[in-house]
Amino acid sequence: MAKVELKQPIVAEIAEVIKDAESVVLVNYSGLTVEQDTVLRRELREAGIVYKVYKNTMMRRAFEGTVCESLDKHLEGTNALAVSKTDATAPARILANFAKKAPKLELVAAVVEGNYNDTEGVKALAEIPSREVLLGRLFGSMQSPVANFARVIKQIAEKDGEAAAAE
Repeated sequence: MAKVELKQPIVAEIAEVIKDAESVVLVNYSGLTVEQDTVLRRELREAGIVYKVYKNTMMRRAFEGTVCESLDKHLEGTNALAVSKTDATAPARILANFAKKAPKLELVAAVVEGNYNDTEGVKALAEIPSREVLLGRLFGSMQSPVANFARVIKQIAEKDGEAAAAE
């Protein structure tokens, strides 16, 4: 079997992983210990994120003609992909938090919702709270005026009740 035939399934796998992805984050994992890598993979897997190490040439081929083609210029050294099809900020957030504990992990670049982001862009994405947190804040801010109105009405009713009892 020719080398090209052996590589085609890997390129197809990468293309399938990045197809319809909300975010694709490229990281340099050089210097991580096996234990650190295992912990990182577990965290990403629990969040539903695909994290895999591929050869740079394979990624370059799979990126051709896709929005991820802008990541080609970063494909040097030891790189891995973190891909999420559901949450655009989850890979950047988890990787940035992990990089605080393991400084050897380097956020390289990302494509999020079709837009290229450099290292600083990835770090900025990592600061965005998760969807659940944002929804909680939204509902909390929507609930606050209603709760305040209800308290005022209750106080008025109690005050009127005290006035009626005094008569």
